[in-house]
Amino acid sequence: MSPDQATRRRGILLGVAAMTLIVTASNVLVQIPINDWLTWGALSYPVAFLVTDLTNRRLGPGPARRVVLAGFALAVVLSAYLATPRIAIASGSAFLLAQLLDVQVFDRLRRGAWWRAPLVSSGLASVVDTALFFGIAFAGTGLPWATWALGDLGVKLAVAGAMLVPFRLLLGRTAPLPGTATQAG
Repeated sequence: MSPDQATRRRGILLGVAAMTLIVTASNVLVQIPINDWLTWGALSYPVAFLVTDLTNRRLGPGPARRVVLAGFALAVVLSAYLATPRIAIASGSAFLLAQLLDVQVFDRLRRGAWWRAPLVSSGLASVVDTALFFGIAFAGTGLPWATWALGDLGVKLAVAGAMLVPFRLLLGRTAPLPGTATQAG
C-alpha cells in the first residue's frame, strides 16, 4: 500500500468514526430541550458538516460520500438503540440527504474563496436537515417541534459559521492529496 493509499484509508476511517460519534450523540441530545426553542443536538450536529467538508477537501467527493454512507449506517443502528426508532429514521433520512447535498455543493464551490464552500454547503444542508429531521421525528407528537426546528436551525447556522475557524486552521493539514478528483475545474 502506498503512503497516499494509507493516508486515504486512515482519513476515511477517521471520518466514519467521527461522523458516527457526532450523529449518534446528536440523536440522543436532540431529545433534551434546552428551552422551547432549542435542543442540545443543535450544538453538536453541525460538527458533522465540518467532518464532511474536511474529508471532501482532503480526499475528494467520492471518499466524502463513503464517509457519509458508512457514518449514516452506523449512526442509524446506534441511534435506534440509544434514542428511538423514530429518531433514528428521521435522523437517517435527514442526515443522508443533507450530507450528500453538502458534498455536492462543497465540491462545486471548492475553487473559490476558502470560506465559501464550507459556509454555503453547511448552511444549505442545515436547512434541509432541520426541515426533514424535525418534521419526521416530532410532527404529531404534541411537542413544540416547529419552534425547536427554528431555534435549532439558528444555532446550526451560527455553529456552521463558527466551524470556519477550525476549517481555516486545518487548511494546511487537509490539502488535497495528489490525484484527488473534484468536479470543479
